[in-house]
Amino acid sequence: MNHIFLRVAILILLGGISPPARALDRPNEVFKVFQFPADKIPRIDGDTNDWQLVPESYVIGSGQLVDDNGKHQLTDTSTPKIRVKTGWVKGLNRLYFLYEADDDYWDFAQPDLHNDTLEIVVDGDLSGGPLIEKFSPAKPIIGQWETYFTLHGTHAQNYHIFTPHAGKDWCMAWGPAQWLKELPYANAAQKYDFKPGEPGHYVLEFWITPFDYAGAEGPQRAVESVLKENKMIGLSFALIDYDDKNSGSTNNGFWNLSRHHTMYGQADQLCAFKLMPLEPQFQKAIDAQWSFQVVDMGRRLVAFKDLSVGEIKSWHWNFGDGETSTEQNPIHAYKNPDHYVVVLEVEGAAGKSRRAKVWDVAVK
Repeated sequence: MNHIFLRVAILILLGGISPPARALDRPNEVFKVFQFPADKIPRIDGDTNDWQLVPESYVIGSGQLVDDNGKHQLTDTSTPKIRVKTGWVKGLNRLYFLYEADDDYWDFAQPDLHNDTLEIVVDGDLSGGPLIEKFSPAKPIIGQWETYFTLHGTHAQNYHIFTPHAGKDWCMAWGPAQWLKELPYANAAQKYDFKPGEPGHYVLEFWITPFDYAGAEGPQRAVESVLKENKMIGLSFALIDYDDKNSGSTNNGFWNLSRHHTMYGQADQLCAFKLMPLEPQFQKAIDAQWSFQVVDMGRRLVAFKDLSVGEIKSWHWNFGDGETSTEQNPIHAYKNPDHYVVVLEVEGAAGKSRRAKVWDVAVK
């Protein structure tokens, strides 16, 4: 059966399509995602220099994690000490991460899940609900494997990231959509100089693409989560520490940013992260910007939208056909088919700015 139709049928059977998540964990706390300027996008090479412009207020450290199973506090010398920074770039649906950790025993000799791990879970549209088959209410109806291949990881995604990864993929994208962890949807680079069982400092730099829908059938019908300023997303991570050479043994500790161990499969238990605007030092005092949409090609009717940055007091549009406007968001009807040079000039307390688009606006 077509997976889309099956998913809709299941949701209807279970009482309709679920509303967006009403609550996240740590409801009185919002974590920040730093916006990188377009000319300062971090290069994925394991070098931390690109992240030095991120203020300390964006850092999430060991002290903010919750001891999940009571084995060891993060103040224990046997547990990793970590720093996590998250970022985004306006216009790209990517979440960037810098993960740094110091541990007295790095466990990564085995080819399986027995590996020191950073587990990231993201819900880009706050749709909430179970994201793995184990917790899905559809499982008793259609069975484990149909649930796995139809629903697991489709609306929120879980990445088991191996730290370090040696002789294996950089992560396991938990679910059938393994294409999630490959370019052009993700990328990663690491730096370390220790061997299994040794202490040392570890650096991991990576980015992932959150999806509103990511099916087992591949990326051809996937829907990326649209990232924009001030948007709230669901996000959390867990730290899984192994200090044992025996494959299959239990971990040394499990710590969460969320207060719920089951955040790995329940998107309602993630934390709120806000995609922040540019920090003031990266913002222009005034900058003319605009977009347009042809709303009726038959009448050559075009709607223009002002997107200028700064305190703007006046607008002047030149539509390229001899007509002008001083409205902020004008609608203009062209008389003749052509491609036009359209110019917006803005003025405010910080001065003036101009933005021209050459032949972007075309009507027939």
